[in-house]
Amino acid sequence: QVQLVESGGGLVQAGGSLRLSCAASGRTFSRYAMGWFRQAPGKEREIVAAINRSGGSTYYPDSVKGRFTISRDNAKNTVYLQMNSLKPEDTAVYYCAAVERYGLAYEAREKQYDYWGQGTQVTVSS
Repeated sequence: QVQLVESGGGLVQAGGSLRLSCAASGRTFSRYAMGWFRQAPGKEREIVAAINRSGGSTYYPDSVKGRFTISRDNAKNTVYLQMNSLKPEDTAVYYCAAVERYGLAYEAREKQYDYWGQGTQVTVSS
């Protein structure tokens, strides 16, 4: 089992940057594929980035591709989401999630994730 705690959210102007962090408990972090999701008011939760166990394979939807970067440091049990060129439509609660994987594929399907953090608010003002 793994527990996830996000940090780094806040208020930023459009065009600005934020870096989110997700710290995981336990000593088996490298066994988990990780993802970042977001949910805006009145909208369904959506994926914004995924990364495989080693950090060598990543996924981004078109809405954030080229602006967001996911990375991980397995020695620090932490996954990051660097968000640049932020837009007001990026405003949402951002969640990190984990799923144990034996292979090296990332996981882009929300329903496959077993563990979730509590979320961190990101607000982008225009």
